[in-house]
Amino acid sequence: MKKLKIIFLGMQGSGKSTQAKMLADSLGLPYIEMGQLLRDKSQDQDDIAKKIKDALSAGQLVENQITIDCLKDKLSQPGFENGYVLDGYPRNENQLSALDADISKVFYIKVTDDEATKRLSARGRHDDSPDLIQNRIRIYHKETEPLLEYFKEKGLLDEVDGQRSIENVNEDISERINNL
Repeated sequence: MKKLKIIFLGMQGSGKSTQAKMLADSLGLPYIEMGQLLRDKSQDQDDIAKKIKDALSAGQLVENQITIDCLKDKLSQPGFENGYVLDGYPRNENQLSALDADISKVFYIKVTDDEATKRLSARGRHDDSPDLIQNRIRIYHKETEPLLEYFKEKGLLDEVDGQRSIENVNEDISERINNL
């Protein structure tokens, strides 16, 4: 099997986590959700955990170096020899540096701000208040959206309409992954 390193990008509420997990399961690859990795790390009893907690509770991005270190630590563990599906990373240009050079594909799950807000509001998590949701959407447009052009220039970017049903989006992604 060819080593596959697949990234899913999209604003929170786009459905990228659902789609990334479904693809990882169908390909038998490990799934890494960057947000969950950071939330798990925030449960530790150290200064890094406190910094992560503070950033998450304010709707901010976690410091680049902490995020990069968490990802590198995860990828250094056994089980990633055949690749992975990475959800929600990189979030900005500084985080690009920790990416493997041999990324296979980047799926961008595109939804409108209104759709993302509606989905996040319905999710009911404590960090999904209207103000924090709007802040995360603003950060996404400012920090993460510029990365799409980078991946497009590398010929890695596939844009997917995320406003359709979960099944339709998954079918679309599955067809595109078969062409790798």
